[in-house]
Amino acid sequence: MATKTKAQAKKSSGSVEYGMEESKLMKLFEDSLKDIYWAEKALTKALPKMVKKATSEELVEALESHLAETEKQVQKVEKVFAAIGKKPQAKKCEAMDGLIKEADEIMKETEDGAMRDAGIIAAGQKVEHYEIATYGTLRTFAEILGLNDAALILEEILEEEKAADEKLTEIAVNTINVQAAEEVESEEEE
Repeated sequence: MATKTKAQAKKSSGSVEYGMEESKLMKLFEDSLKDIYWAEKALTKALPKMVKKATSEELVEALESHLAETEKQVQKVEKVFAAIGKKPQAKKCEAMDGLIKEADEIMKETEDGAMRDAGIIAAGQKVEHYEIATYGTLRTFAEILGLNDAALILEEILEEEKAADEKLTEIAVNTINVQAAEEVESEEEE
């Protein structure tokens, strides 16, 4: 019977203790986790601003729902830290910071109504796509590292982000973008 290497045995048990030196992938995993932790916390501050600026009741409800979900995701990311035996720590996410600033600019530069709502949806979907990419990558890293508990939590968050993106698409396609297009047409007719 073949014996497992020390790293294989620890990987299969879900342990992250790779001896004195952590694997480079584990370091990248932890750095990315700190990044998304900062991003989620920043979103708990940014989403209420979007709610205040949105005019569509359906969009307001979707944003409020996602805010509540984001607050829970902060806790889930904290569980991922616990699963790997680390204290939750945030590291400024430059990408999310930029996306939030862009959303603020869109809200400042657009008039109340469907046009602003369309801009909020566009900004929100950029955020969702960033989160989908990040959580998908983190889940894959966790699987490769044998961090099964972490992988399950990350998969759960990934599915929530995909659902939020789909909801924003549904609102945009079914109402907001059509209304925004009509606003442009009526202004051109004047």
